[in-house]
Amino acid sequence: MPLFAPFFFLLLSLSSLPASSQDYRIGDRLKPSASPARSAYQEITWDDLIPKDWDAMAALKGINIARLRDGDPKAQEALDKLRAAWDAAPVVSTLENKRIRLAGFIVPLERKGDLVSELLLVPSFGACIHSPPPPANQTVHVILNKPVANVQTMDTFWINGTLKTARGESGFGVFGYRLQGDSMERYEIRQTR
Repeated sequence: MPLFAPFFFLLLSLSSLPASSQDYRIGDRLKPSASPARSAYQEITWDDLIPKDWDAMAALKGINIARLRDGDPKAQEALDKLRAAWDAAPVVSTLENKRIRLAGFIVPLERKGDLVSELLLVPSFGACIHSPPPPANQTVHVILNKPVANVQTMDTFWINGTLKTARGESGFGVFGYRLQGDSMERYEIRQTR
């Protein structure tokens, strides 16, 4: 497997996205509210899910990535080392049982007809639908209390609910958090009035 996602697979993944999702580019992130609304939920950012002392690229220290080429066994070894570190990425335990509000991109997991009841919430466009998936502490497994209609891959939503630290495998990658989703609403930045 090459060090980076194959271009062909990436194009196939993106071609299945709705037109509205294609306004984003791979790696784009959503902006937090300019002025968070008063709510029973604390608005957090994706950076809040990462322990302050964790370095996502620590597994690659001492490796000269510029000298690696696809097909090089050392490139695969570096990728395997990074993937293992990202799958074991630490979480912020003080967020356990917090009622939070978080904006992200949707990757539906459980669908019955038009209703989605389970999904992944990820911080950047394209995450989890091509390789590599983000670190576990940047992937939230959401179980919705009430299924939602009209949700497509890479749609953007705010999700409100209770956060738990819960590592697991989704088929699209490892997640480090689970959110019991009370409600979700289409993403839009609240402007300061």
